[in-house]
Amino acid sequence: MSGPSTYKPSTGIEKWLDSRLPIIRLGYDSFVDFPTPRNLNYWWTFGGILAVFLMIQIISGIVLAMHYVAHEDYAFDSVQRITRDVPFGWLVQSMHANGASFFFVAVYLHMFRGLYYGSYKAPREILWILGVVIYLLMMATAFMGYVLPWGQMSYWGAMVITNLIGALPFVGDAIREWLWGGFSVGQATLNRFFSLHYLLPFVIAGVVGLHIWALHVPGNGNPAGLEIKDPKKDALPFHPYYTVKDGFAIIVYLMVFATFVFYMPGVLGHADNYIEADPLVTPAHIVPEWYFLPFYAILRAVTFDIGPIDAKLGGVLAMFGAIAILFVLPWLDTSKVRSMRYRPLTRWFFIFFVIAALGLGWCGAKNPDDPVPLLGFKFVYLAQFLTLYYFAYFVVILPVLGIIEKPKDRPASIEASVLGNDKSEGSDEIMMTRIFAAAALALGLSAGASALEGDAHAPEKHEWEHSGPFGTYDDHAVQRGFQIYQEVCASCHSMDLMRFRNLGQRGGPFEAEGFPNPNDNPVVMQIAASYQVQDGPNDDGDMFMRPGLPSDAFPAPFENEQQARVSNGGAYPPDLSLIVKARGGGADYIRSLLLGYEEAPEDAHLSPGQYYNAYFEGGAIAMAPPLAEGIVSYADGTEATVEQMAEDVVTFLTWAGDPHMEARKQMGIMVLMYLFIFAILVYLAYRQIWANVKH
Repeated sequence: MSGPSTYKPSTGIEKWLDSRLPIIRLGYDSFVDFPTPRNLNYWWTFGGILAVFLMIQIISGIVLAMHYVAHEDYAFDSVQRITRDVPFGWLVQSMHANGASFFFVAVYLHMFRGLYYGSYKAPREILWILGVVIYLLMMATAFMGYVLPWGQMSYWGAMVITNLIGALPFVGDAIREWLWGGFSVGQATLNRFFSLHYLLPFVIAGVVGLHIWALHVPGNGNPAGLEIKDPKKDALPFHPYYTVKDGFAIIVYLMVFATFVFYMPGVLGHADNYIEADPLVTPAHIVPEWYFLPFYAILRAVTFDIGPIDAKLGGVLAMFGAIAILFVLPWLDTSKVRSMRYRPLTRWFFIFFVIAALGLGWCGAKNPDDPVPLLGFKFVYLAQFLTLYYFAYFVVILPVLGIIEKPKDRPASIEASVLGNDKSEGSDEIMMTRIFAAAALALGLSAGASALEGDAHAPEKHEWEHSGPFGTYDDHAVQRGFQIYQEVCASCHSMDLMRFRNLGQRGGPFEAEGFPNPNDNPVVMQIAASYQVQDGPNDDGDMFMRPGLPSDAFPAPFENEQQARVSNGGAYPPDLSLIVKARGGGADYIRSLLLGYEEAPEDAHLSPGQYYNAYFEGGAIAMAPPLAEGIVSYADGTEATVEQMAEDVVTFLTWAGDPHMEARKQMGIMVLMYLFIFAILVYLAYRQIWANVKH
């Protein structure tokens, strides 16, 4: 974009187009012949990764919008219908949901790289500021998108965050009411968030264009923090050198992404989001998505232990200030040296900053009043200390170090840095990788220790046939589990998301060769016909009962929630369609719960009609022990022990919550094999292209 163009049209069409709309020239000068520092390492590939994931999010979002219903009564069901009934809807939804997390992983690494190598310093201030604008737009887009599934955590997350906006003086209440479209989060809020969530990615794409433009004016930064003096010695054409290098990194990143999409599609989400939003039931702990946790921790750290009048406002200002301070970072860092490669003291403070940022994320995921493992004091106090360091790093440490620190000697040019075998050359990638790996490991171990400490009755681990990357459902176990549901569970629990035809679909327990359309499956037709389903009105305007059809939903045992509560002593039996996903611990928890009934200890307090279950929160549960020896008789001759029945019904419920698991895993194997082979080919091309380049 800057400097003279080297593009020469070679065909008549190119000459005609170039004289009218020089878009090919723009692309050639920007992404082919653009001089790029020869010493860029793999930390510079995350810009390309972000471009790829922006396209993934936009394309998958457009497809999802075709099927999503932005209505508070249907939003939750519409998302589940996408994953169940829309062809490959489970794939698109998983790509979009996990793509958001991987988008933020890449942007955080991209930002940490910019902080370490001084990419925000002159003459790249506008480049950095546009990057922070993109980050803010990403946060707004992700927050609104998180609300759209209309699950419990989505709804209450929206309620908490929008309420915080109301703490802003003068304009807070007006902004909050405009976002709500009324006096609370509801239908109008959902409409607004859906519209903005659909629009903002295109705004992001526009700002990305400006970001790339701002990059191409001064050119890329580099690990040495030096400018290109001689393009022939210090730089290489972007293509093919960096297209192949970035291409290899992008494929490796996509392999990790595919592992989550096909084998761990829900691990980055929250179990409560598989429960439909209920304004009358507040989750025990309201937490945002993981990529917002550091700022959530800052919010709570400043809000706690401050006078009640200004506490909320202080927390909101601190949370937004943690992002706003990035806009003025180019003027806070007073050092003339860009790269921390030559600033050993600053490098140590940066390491502590990375640990503080990750630690804030850990604190944001925990109850602020819980004790920190091994340390004893509350998480809120740890968050306050880390928040103090976060702001001190920008406001105190960087300005002071820029004045007092004596940097190491720098090479005269990029070529000298490469050919002179700079001792720091190549060590940065290893050092930064170790920082993130060690911090992630420490946080994982601490989180695990905290979980074990706080849960004396963790679910018992069970070996499931469907677990693991190659696991499949045991069709006989699913069939027996369906029998348990019919004869035991269906009298109290509904399965509103299930239709009889699901039993005969691909991967279903009653799938039959010769009947690709489950509506024609004779076993499914027989099962459906054994139920009476209300239909109508008829020609006389009356409702009537008829035998069920494969297209019908499983009949609910009660007409409404009030009737269900009256019949169950005030308790409301949950729907079982997603029960395995909607409970922390998944299948192991449900199995442990079914087998966990025992005599109540002396200190237990049970109300009339309650039972004691060691795995249920609080111990007191309204559901009577549902399983007993001989309660059913299996048609295949399997002995109906309590343990066997529990395993079978949980296997059925697992299949009901994830009916496309087998197809998902099979596709995952093919996708990963393709990406692996492609990665090898690109890597070999990379080695060949870079063979004669010292870097």
